[in-house]
Amino acid sequence: MSVLDKIYEKAKENPQKVAFPEASNEKMMQAAYETGRDGYIIPILVGDEAELRALAKERGYDESVFTFVDIHEEEYKSKVIAAYVAKPDTKLKEKALGRRMENPLYYSMAMQAVGEADVTFAGIDNTTGDVLLAGQMIIGMKPGISTISSIGLADIPGYEGSEGSLLAIGDSAVCTNPNAEQLASIAISACDTVHELLGWEPRCAMVCYSTLGSGQGELIDKVKEALRIANEQRPDLNIDGEFQLDAAIVPAVAAKKVKRESKVAGKANVVIWPDLNVGNVAVKLIQQFGHADAYGPMLQGFNSVVCDCSRGAPVSEIKGNVVISAVRAAGSKKK
Repeated sequence: MSVLDKIYEKAKENPQKVAFPEASNEKMMQAAYETGRDGYIIPILVGDEAELRALAKERGYDESVFTFVDIHEEEYKSKVIAAYVAKPDTKLKEKALGRRMENPLYYSMAMQAVGEADVTFAGIDNTTGDVLLAGQMIIGMKPGISTISSIGLADIPGYEGSEGSLLAIGDSAVCTNPNAEQLASIAISACDTVHELLGWEPRCAMVCYSTLGSGQGELIDKVKEALRIANEQRPDLNIDGEFQLDAAIVPAVAAKKVKRESKVAGKANVVIWPDLNVGNVAVKLIQQFGHADAYGPMLQGFNSVVCDCSRGAPVSEIKGNVVISAVRAAGSKKK
């Protein structure tokens, strides 16, 4: 059974409410319908209800699979606004939120912020920047987290790591050149993400071109400082470094290079790149030469789960990311 099969099984055990603000899009509606019909999620279509119902009928979908939320219906909208402004530390007042909720993306996130939805799933009609801005404004960021980032899950044929063929990697998509504080946030968020999604006890390695002082330079100093900050902020997590990649994931190499006790060296299940140059190149190498399946990127750092999918993604990939997002949401509730 593949990792995605296992995630689909977990989703079915506890379906979450997923809001789709781009539901009129054909691929998005199909993904929402099929994941809802099969019991993985509870799909909420947010927009002009009459238009969405007409499109669902035209496309041959059983409308009973969906919950429809009409952004023009004032009673429910007022209920969401009232619940949102009553929350502590929200950024928007009633009128400002009401104006933004004319946009289905902001409407969905307001629903999520007050518990009417568990996940907002977008990215086909909205840019990544649109999704990130709305998420930061409406959902907000987790306490102690200074940046939004991403993590991916690589299933690498022939790799025999501490979690079999799986390795979590980040950030490979969002944060271009994180400073030490941001890099620490990425590591902390990644640990929380893999625990929510897979139930792992994270062993997180901060990697670069040096293992415990074997190299010198500003790039290494950044990683060392990030490690210090991460350990100070979350001493409950196993985050260690600085390690070269082989010292992080290969027990025999770790035994030679890491001459101190470490719960991470040689058995890391989460690897944090020092910047996006490394992360992007590393993912392409894993995919091209390691023939890996890479799932994600999964956004992290928000108070609750927000997903931005690729605008060119096929329906099968959208469905996988919808289900992954739902399982993360269920996992964060348990935590």
